[in-house]
Amino acid sequence: MIRQIAAAFIFIGGTGSLHAAPLGLPPVPIPADNPQTPEKIALGDKLFHDQRISADGKVSCATCHEKSKAFTDHKPVSEGFKGLTGTRNAPTVINSAYMKTLFLDGREPDLEGQSKQPPVNPVEGGLPDHDAELAIIRNDPDYVTAFREVFGVDREHITMQEVSRAIASFERTIVAGDSPFDRYYYSGKKDAMDAAQVRGLKVFLEQGRCVSCHRIEQTQALFMDHRFHNIGVGFKRIRGKEAETAAAFLKSKHGGADIDHTVLTNRNMSEIGRFAVTENLTQVGAFKTPTLRNIEFTQPYMHDGSLETLEDVVDFYNNGGRVKDTDPVSAFLSGGIRPLDLSNGQKKDLVAFLRALTSPSVKAQVNSGGNTP
Repeated sequence: MIRQIAAAFIFIGGTGSLHAAPLGLPPVPIPADNPQTPEKIALGDKLFHDQRISADGKVSCATCHEKSKAFTDHKPVSEGFKGLTGTRNAPTVINSAYMKTLFLDGREPDLEGQSKQPPVNPVEGGLPDHDAELAIIRNDPDYVTAFREVFGVDREHITMQEVSRAIASFERTIVAGDSPFDRYYYSGKKDAMDAAQVRGLKVFLEQGRCVSCHRIEQTQALFMDHRFHNIGVGFKRIRGKEAETAAAFLKSKHGGADIDHTVLTNRNMSEIGRFAVTENLTQVGAFKTPTLRNIEFTQPYMHDGSLETLEDVVDFYNNGGRVKDTDPVSAFLSGGIRPLDLSNGQKKDLVAFLRALTSPSVKAQVNSGGNTP
């Protein structure tokens, strides 16, 4: 059961105290079995930033989701345990509280489930299992005291349920809205966006058809549709052997291999996307629609980090899901992906509009190196 709260603990733009959800965003969904408290949020914050919870003592959640980098790492694919790299770009944690599925292929239904995976992934935290993670936590007197105060459990009874709930509670405070777009669109402040951004909004809504997946509602905008699409990214690697790769993945999965481990350690299998979860061939290469909020600071882009700039992204879509308009088209491409025929001026305006989705609080944190409250 999920209940909506009209106010939330907002980390971005606040200090952990009780604030209303920012302009342009709905109330933060809070699970009934994991209510927010300041003490739980503080515990989750500590766990999120604790590098000891990894095999080499150098990797935490914040390693790939840095506050100073809009809770990303600005790398094409993330670097974890002993400098090992995975296959996927780290999405921002900002506004992940609103997501209905987590990970780029949606393999976890909530933040609690998502938070359990990275520490025990062989190219992320590198720990052999959750017992190793719990041993680190149980041997820290400060953690023992905090878990007793927050969850009422003693040292021996700290489990991954409590750990994941604390981290998820902290992540639900990482919320940011109130962008120039929000003030223009929802507050009627017509000077909140400049002329290029206003023109870019028109492209976004009309010829660019961006709004088809990056939704804008009457009173709020998450800029995502909670769905999965094959937009043509990454298919050069497995083009012509999609069925072979999918069959190999199924053999591995049904043989007991962990999805999280497989897709982050095998580059070919990483490209099968949502198929890894549903085993539906129509979803080969389909990945979750990301939010566009604060996209100005979450580069590089796409699930494999293959596009460096917003200009590259706009060109990619304008070419119908191709880096160059001469590239072949994926046979699994989603139906709505086709050339847009935007002019150079329209493309520039669209990029300008995307920058209007930046929250002032996020911009301040990035510019200050993450040192703002």
